[in-house]
Amino acid sequence: MMNLLHDISLKPYNTFGIDVVAKQGFVELRCASDYDSFAEYISQNKQMLDHLFILGGGSNVVFSGDYDGLVVHPADPIDGGIRLLSSDGDICMVEARAGVVWDDFVSFCIRNGWYGLENLAGIPGTVGASPVQNIGAYGREAKDVIDRVHVYDLWHDSQCWFENSECHFGYRHSIFKEIGRARYLVDRVVFRLASHFVPDLSYKGLEEAWNSIDEHEREFVDDATLMSMTVRKVRNSKLPDPKYIGSAGSFFKNPVVDGDVYRHLKELYPNVVAFPAGDNKYKISAGWMIEQCGWKGRDMGEAGVYEKQALVLVNRGRCTGSDVVALAESVINDVYSRFGIKLNPEAIIV
Repeated sequence: MMNLLHDISLKPYNTFGIDVVAKQGFVELRCASDYDSFAEYISQNKQMLDHLFILGGGSNVVFSGDYDGLVVHPADPIDGGIRLLSSDGDICMVEARAGVVWDDFVSFCIRNGWYGLENLAGIPGTVGASPVQNIGAYGREAKDVIDRVHVYDLWHDSQCWFENSECHFGYRHSIFKEIGRARYLVDRVVFRLASHFVPDLSYKGLEEAWNSIDEHEREFVDDATLMSMTVRKVRNSKLPDPKYIGSAGSFFKNPVVDGDVYRHLKELYPNVVAFPAGDNKYKISAGWMIEQCGWKGRDMGEAGVYEKQALVLVNRGRCTGSDVVALAESVINDVYSRFGIKLNPEAIIV
């Protein structure tokens, strides 16, 4: 039976560490019956769809204030939530419940010889967020390994599967964000993984770190585990640990511009950091632009721009959502004034 709680602080449920409450309650989902009960509750209370927020690990969310609605939280499943569906030659089909902690899932797969997630190690959040946000890092994205996604369609009181091609995956985007976060409740995700490890070194910084590993270390750790350790090391050199410094990870998306815009920018700023994005488009480093505007390491009230990575906004102690929003707006305005490019948040501001 669904357990609706009230006056629950959401501070432990968002990595920015913002202390707010959900005014209409908080629900945790830990097993299949919890999901069924919640879906039935929404079926009988359709008005809640206008005031419903699905909160996974809270690693990509900024609450601007108390949430005027109901928060539902897919939590770590009581039964572990991970199972091997099939293993056929080189392919392993692995299913995980939405509430499974993402990095725990990555480690579990490596230990069991299911490969393909190594570059995504260390990303905070849950499995359920991986298709919604199409999480990515160091040359890999969730779309590269997701086979299908099972959801509850809360609008139509039904359940359905989305095949990979139906998810409309894009840069930090999917159909689950496209149509509205209150419609689809991700229940479980099936991943297509490999039975043999092949390192993905398409990200230059990761390749350099991988090639610099001492040969003695390679003798005692298998390659897949070593890769995930290397990814975490590279990640931790740039991003704060939310256990100690509140943040939402990379706060802004890297903007994608047409080739003409990039070439004009290159003429003005020869050291611009950019990457080809296909179809005569380029992805401009948002962190580089923010740093050029002098924001790296600067604070505004209790919010600040991380001194090791300008793409990250952090909680300096008692940060509120309004502090974060004010800082983000100032950064966006300065970048636009200087470069004529508008930054868009990757983080969801509620």
